Amino acid sequence: MIKKSVTMSDIAKEIGVSTVTVSKALGDKDGVGSELRERIKQKAEEMGYQFSGTSKSTKENLTYSISVIVARHFISDASAFYWVVYRYIVELLQKQSYYGILDVVSDDDETTCEMPKSVSDKKVDGVIVLGQFSNSYVNALMSLGVPTVFLDFYSSRNDIDTVIADNFFGSYLITNHLISLGHRKIGFIGSIASTSSIQDRYLGYYKAHIENRIRLNQAWVIEDRKADGTGFREYTLPSELPTAFVCNCDEAAYILINQLRSRGLRIPEDISVVGYDNHIYSTISNPRITTIDVNSYEMSNHAVDMLIKKIQDKNYRCGRVLVTGNLIERDSVKRLK
Repeated sequence: MIKKSVTMSDIAKEIGVSTVTVSKALGDKDGVGSELRERIKQKAEEMGYQFSGTSKSTKENLTYSISVIVARHFISDASAFYWVVYRYIVELLQKQSYYGILDVVSDDDETTCEMPKSVSDKKVDGVIVLGQFSNSYVNALMSLGVPTVFLDFYSSRNDIDTVIADNFFGSYLITNHLISLGHRKIGFIGSIASTSSIQDRYLGYYKAHIENRIRLNQAWVIEDRKADGTGFREYTLPSELPTAFVCNCDEAAYILINQLRSRGLRIPEDISVVGYDNHIYSTISNPRITTIDVNSYEMSNHAVDMLIKKIQDKNYRCGRVLVTGNLIERDSVKRLK
């Protein structure tokens, strides 16, 4: 009896090869040795795998190319977090014999819901979306029916597969770390309406306040970027400062530390600062920044694995995958007496 639940991914695990290799072997395509091809076909038969007419046609028309879509304002800086993630994705795709194509979306294209040509012309087998996009853009992309995985972003739609860092818990963890060191006046740097990641980090920060019965001062919640997503190089700070700031990312923490030092304040002697992401800014800063390490490699690995499975099986769904981070203690926090 044929087991319809068996996928190419299952066969690949049994043989110890990639799903792409299995696809090529079962489709009698070039790139697989005759001996390995026969092993794969035999294992597929043993496991009860069988193509339907439609799925076989789909597999035989693979381009082995993946579009990685990102908004231009997220990668305007050469050291941006998403450049690191993109590098991981490309490396992981190569291991599966796929190519990663970077498709940068301008603000105008996002507004008009203009899709990258590689996607609209069906030159790719699937899409990985990096970071936040408007609901209208997401809806337009999903309407194309291309296998898609979102990374570091989720929306109110319940039919999308996404990989995100556990931003809520991470921010809750690092805010509680400050509270455990005696801080009760804690600010937040981040534009809450900008991205779902920042919103979740703010909510984790807020939850730590509620649990510890600390009144949140809205004057200490500071915007870090413009409406178009580009970051400020200096923040509008109140005259009365808290004893510590939770920043939505390490770059924001880096900018804040330099701004405070230019005012003659010492970090952490006069004010403590923590970041998020464990990105390059956390280690080039003076002092080095206490932060939450986001396992961007694991997130990328999940995204690539999910997308390959979606390409091989149009009915595959994974939902929302959370990747937990870790607190990294460095030199930017002071224990209060």
